[in-house]
Amino acid sequence: MKDIVFNTVIHSLTWDELDDRQRQLINEAKAMTRNSYSPYSHFRVGASARLANGVIVKGSNQENAAYPSGLCAERTCLFAANANYPDQAVEALAIACYAEGHFTAKPGAPCAGCRQVMLETEHRYGRPMQILLYGEEETYIIDSADALVPLGFFAEDLPKK
Repeated sequence: MKDIVFNTVIHSLTWDELDDRQRQLINEAKAMTRNSYSPYSHFRVGASARLANGVIVKGSNQENAAYPSGLCAERTCLFAANANYPDQAVEALAIACYAEGHFTAKPGAPCAGCRQVMLETEHRYGRPMQILLYGEEETYIIDSADALVPLGFFAEDLPKK
């Protein structure tokens, strides 16, 4: 038997420790919480992605009475980026959560489905995508989506014809 150990580094920064580009991307994600359609959970999530060409693409969570038909902010953002700028890698993705009249004190974490989409987006372009998870008290910065999903599932894992 052998053990396989995964190490994930999550940087915790205060607002003042973030650089201007990080703050800008987070502010865009925070603004997108206003576009959330969340009449069931009342949990608003906004996301913004900075592409390699400098364009910022945004998304927000969209719920539906048929719950599985809704979509998370991270996926609306990344799918819009991939659909509109298929040749541009995502350099960074910021996520902000808003509930009960204020942004969450601690950063919200992406669901497993979003982590998989983030991982495949990163894998598609062959370069790391910085993840910024905003919270009023601290912001987590993760250097790569790969750190969130150490045993990722990719196209090469599917059967070949």
